[in-house]
Order: sequence, then structure tokens, then C-alpha cells
Amino acid sequence: MKIKHFTTNTGPDKIHGLEAMVEFLFLHLDQYGDSKSDIHKCLEYAFNPAKGGDVFLCVESDRIIGTLVINHTGMQGYIPENILVYIAVHKDSRGQGIGKILMQEALNKVNGSIALHVEPDNPALHLYKKLGFVSKYVEMRLTR
Repeated sequence: MKIKHFTTNTGPDKIHGLEAMVEFLFLHLDQYGDSKSDIHKCLEYAFNPAKGGDVFLCVESDRIIGTLVINHTGMQGYIPENILVYIAVHKDSRGQGIGKILMQEALNKVNGSIALHVEPDNPALHLYKKLGFVSKYVEMRLTR
């Protein structure tokens, strides 16, 4: 198992291209996922030098078994510098600590504070708490 870290400077590699990342996230986010077009927008943001982000892949024999995406917000203080947008582990590899490994790698390599949104019934909520994330606000949205 190997962790690959991609940024605006490196971009996706030939083996694990943007479309492979989109497809993986779409398939393995389950009920917490988004459309392929929204996932694609998130990854394009991460690889855009004017915006930026970090993408971490956990790979085994060149097969993606976990992905974590952080986008930079361009803000500081009143809004954290980073937002964890997606984390997913392949259905066949869950329960092996891959999500924790990806989170620890991201926490070690990404500068600044990190925010995330999580559904109250998402099992990953316990991992986030163990890693030091705290619930600061209740999110409210007006969707148009």
C-alpha cells in the first residue's frame, strides 16, 4: 500500500488520472456522494493553480483503494484555509484503517486549519473526533 500526494504543481499522474479519481469517488462515496460533474469540479478546483488543493490516493498495485480531497479556501482565521471535501475507501477495503491513514497523511502535509462537513449518521464522524476535529457550528443552507 502506498500513499500518493498530488497538488497543483504535480497534478494527476498518467496511471491515476482525473477521470479515474472521479469514477472512484463516485462509486465509493455511497450515500454521502455527489454527481460525477460536481466531483469533477472539485478536483479541477484542487488542480487549478489559481485556487488549489491536495489530493491523496491510497494505491495498491496501481489500484486506487482510497481517496481524500482537500480544497484550499483562500481564507484564514474567520474561515479555515482548507476544506476536506471528499474521503472515500473502496468498499472491499473498509475497516482496515485506510481512512485513518489518509487523514493522518493529509494532516501531516497540509498547512493551516481544515474544516469538513459530515452527516451525523456517517461512521467517519468517530474518526474525525479521534483526530481532533470538533463540531463548531451547525450548518444551515438555503439551496436554490
